[in-house]
Amino acid sequence: MRIGIDGRELLNRRTGVGRYLAALCDEWLALPAGRHQFVVYSPCAGAGAGLGELGPPFVGRLPRAFRHRPVPGAGGTWWEQVQLPPVAGRDALDVFFAPAYSAPLGLATPCVVTMHDVSFMARPEWFRWREGARRRWLARRTMRRARAVITVSNFSRNEIVRWFDLPAERVHVVRHGIDLPPAPPRRSSSGDPPLVLYVGSIFNRRHLPTLIRAFARVVRDVPTAELAIAGADRTWPRQDLAAVAEQCGVRGQVVLRDWAPEHELRALYRRARVFVFLSEYEGFGLPPLEALAAGVPAVVADTPVAREVYGDAAARVPPTDVEAIAAAIVGLLRDEFRRAELLRRADALLRTFSWRQAARDTLAVLAEAAGGRA
Repeated sequence: MRIGIDGRELLNRRTGVGRYLAALCDEWLALPAGRHQFVVYSPCAGAGAGLGELGPPFVGRLPRAFRHRPVPGAGGTWWEQVQLPPVAGRDALDVFFAPAYSAPLGLATPCVVTMHDVSFMARPEWFRWREGARRRWLARRTMRRARAVITVSNFSRNEIVRWFDLPAERVHVVRHGIDLPPAPPRRSSSGDPPLVLYVGSIFNRRHLPTLIRAFARVVRDVPTAELAIAGADRTWPRQDLAAVAEQCGVRGQVVLRDWAPEHELRALYRRARVFVFLSEYEGFGLPPLEALAAGVPAVVADTPVAREVYGDAAARVPPTDVEAIAAAIVGLLRDEFRRAELLRRADALLRTFSWRQAARDTLAVLAEAAGGRA
């Protein structure tokens, strides 16, 4: 089977979708030679750009089953809808994989799209008018065009079926995997200030101002505590987190970073004592699982998808209840028994998430969409 892949999200500073696609490609790289061929399209400049230009997992490897096809352009909607289709259309693809919400509408090849969530449909007020309108327009047409749709939880599957009026059998749940460390994570020195951590893009639905207000109450009980927030600010309407921290009197104990490379993220997880993720709307929500894998207990918003994904391995709180959030954080900073109990539950939970299984299941959907040519 010859599979085309929209590889834009592999470039530059990867967020959740880029890490998702990289994890799938890492598993596909291990497949026996000759079973499948993958063509990864990206807006890298220069016809001679090799696979290594896409970053991990391709750096330093010679994957015979993968080929990189640069398509000049800026990488936005114009690139996807106008510049990519004629190039991909000449490559005799059996199926095209679009890993992020939309696909080239003019491409005649059977298409599979991953729809991680439909927040732009369910909560349009979280998006600028132009961005929301673009997302909804493209998503509706992609849903009609796609041979199959992949999503990452039963919650999102139900949302997709409801908002796009799709037959349920066209929407396939393929859960994310999680990378488990080969050995128990090394914790930071007990002399370090206790760190409360958030990692992920910053959206209004993730209630970072509420987290800062709750952290200000945490400091009353744990005066040396620090809060680190690492993620690009994509809020709409815009939120000024530094101003919120200033108003709460904790600006000196709140570190804001718009991005952190992998080695710095690992260092943050080693230092962290509690991870907090107050998102009220997610398709899946990978960061709390990454925290649990790093041995950091998590406080999450009590939502249907959180109950589905994290079960009883995370402390759940109402996402806007400042007092409840603060109490949960303080409890996990102080109560070693509670910490150990959540991490014990997490150990069993994490073993149910496998990137290898996710890659196999995704290939199965691609093969079915291609007409059974596996």
